[in-house]
Amino acid sequence: MMKRSLLAIGALLAAASAFADVTVQDAWVRATVSGQKSSGAFMQITSSSDVTLVGARSPIAGVVEIHEMAMDENMTMRMRAVKEIALPAGKPVALKPGGYHVMLLELKGPIEVGKKVPLRLLVKDAKGELDEVDVEVPVKSLTATLK
Repeated sequence: MMKRSLLAIGALLAAASAFADVTVQDAWVRATVSGQKSSGAFMQITSSSDVTLVGARSPIAGVVEIHEMAMDENMTMRMRAVKEIALPAGKPVALKPGGYHVMLLELKGPIEVGKKVPLRLLVKDAKGELDEVDVEVPVKSLTATLK
């Protein structure tokens, strides 16, 4: 009986740790000016296994989307929402100004330099299972850029 219980506990621990280890570095959110209703969050994300970033949430925004800045047919940079971003195992993926980023829309108030913004990233593994990664993201000035 004891051996069976230990095996069951071991199986539960293995299942719990089977999801990718996702790390976020150099994260920051751009501060806003009075009345501004949107801002961007930027960071570098690395996963221990192949997963996909499929969304994000924050209590400071009514809507949070993953966006991409890309050239359109007229050779003009345009921002557009994307459904997901692949996070290949062991390869850092940069979310930065002018590229992929997290867009905070319908802000519920100003985002002030020196504060931190709670952000929950939603990642999906190859089996379609979702996991959440919580990050406290520091707010930087309007003129800040990625390292």
